[in-house]
Amino acid sequence: MTVRVNLILFELADTTKPLPRIDPRAVHMLDVLRLREGDSFHAGVVNGPRGQGVLTALGGDALTLAFSWGSEPPPLDPITLIVGMPRPQTARKILEEATALGLAAMHFVRSDKGERSYGQSTLWSTGEWREHLVRGAEQAFCTRLPEVTRARRLVEVLAEIPEPTTRIALDNYEAPQSLSRYHFDPHHAVALAIGSERGWSAAERHELRANGFSFAHLGTRVLRAETACVAALALVKARLGSL
Repeated sequence: MTVRVNLILFELADTTKPLPRIDPRAVHMLDVLRLREGDSFHAGVVNGPRGQGVLTALGGDALTLAFSWGSEPPPLDPITLIVGMPRPQTARKILEEATALGLAAMHFVRSDKGERSYGQSTLWSTGEWREHLVRGAEQAFCTRLPEVTRARRLVEVLAEIPEPTTRIALDNYEAPQSLSRYHFDPHHAVALAIGSERGWSAAERHELRANGFSFAHLGTRVLRAETACVAALALVKARLGSL
């Protein structure tokens, strides 16, 4: 199924040269948006301004485009998502949906209950993961992409969280309260840690607590990792007043 995006993103270097007709963006313009010479579309520079693009010439091998740029979108929300490395098909969904929700960073960490082979999939080794960030940003009509790291140890990522940051880990077993009842300081960044499909180990819970994390849950139902990420991010954004 072809998805109609709300914004077409370009690297800055791509805006000064013809766009090959085989490029997925060109295919989208011609087959989905059905643009013809002189038609305009919403465009943006990755991590830069938004504006308008115009299809000025339609050649046999490439499209000639012209751009006019406006203002840059607002900064990303100061939310960091830490996720136990999930299977690749789950990671694809999280990359896209979390980017659409506008968080600042995602760290996919090695976890005690996760499969180490997930970090070696073609999603990560070929750079495909970045395509999902772009899709999420295009869906959200935004140019900004979050920082992403993968396959690092949990302790490394926790050590990099700055102060002041509200730190919450989701857990189905030892969490005393619902995330929806948690108090957030709107002036603090938020770090949200979600385990792999089988959750956090006892050692990881200890490490999270040692780094200032409190535990919360999303109710009595067991959710898929991608569903938990979207639900938790939506709750945090709502509590911070940014949704």
